Amino acid sequence: MAFLPLPQPFDFELTTERFRRFGRDLTSLWHEGGLHRVVGGREVRLAAAPGGVDVEPLDAETEAVAAVVLGLPFDLDAFAAWATGDEVLAVAVPRLAGFRPSLWPDPFDSLVGTVIAQQVSLQSALAIRNRLVQRLGVRAGEAWAFPTRERVASSDEAELRTCGFSRAKAGTVLGIARSDLDLAALAELPDDEVKARLTALRGVGEWTADWFLARHLARPHAWPWGDLALRKAVASLYGGLDVRDARARFHPHENLSAHYLLLAQRTP
Repeated sequence: MAFLPLPQPFDFELTTERFRRFGRDLTSLWHEGGLHRVVGGREVRLAAAPGGVDVEPLDAETEAVAAVVLGLPFDLDAFAAWATGDEVLAVAVPRLAGFRPSLWPDPFDSLVGTVIAQQVSLQSALAIRNRLVQRLGVRAGEAWAFPTRERVASSDEAELRTCGFSRAKAGTVLGIARSDLDLAALAELPDDEVKARLTALRGVGEWTADWFLARHLARPHAWPWGDLALRKAVASLYGGLDVRDARARFHPHENLSAHYLLLAQRTP
């Protein structure tokens, strides 16, 4: 294996926790102590190593994906310094030292995955997602590649319904796949414009757009206040504080605060 050094501290188990918490994710597959993904048609395995991770195979393409999956775009040093001024995060951040929120490398995967998770449990969303992956995706080794935009666009409502999609969500996903919106180009736009373009798509609301900003683009001010788990975490950890009122409290690190609060709530 080839070694990829990462800023320290880094905790591989905490960083990949969400790929085990809610069930078996075929596209980010935890298998025999490592995380398996498909990159460019090849299966890539990430495993813990002192000072970073082992990546097999490691080249420019797989390193770029690994860096995103392992949350390298985040500035954890600045966040940790800022968090000392908050009574909850001042305890949670050192306890979760080395946690880097994982990101979705592909915008289409990110957006469709978030649509699938609308108004259902994450366990249910993962089951639907896995059925979609097995029906329209491609397997490489243990892991599967998420279906391409072109493959989903060539599908139809009936096929998506067999995967567990509601009629509304099937229409939304097909609309995204067949739209002329350049999802990759959204990375060049400010947050408000990204949200405006996404919510112009039928079935894509503010919650979905906020998670796209948070989990794909790693925007520091993304605050998915509509998320039920985040609402519960904020209320529980801050004595009933409303999640919308809380946003200003976590500026300028709203996104990282959300991820750390969610993990702190899951691992008390």
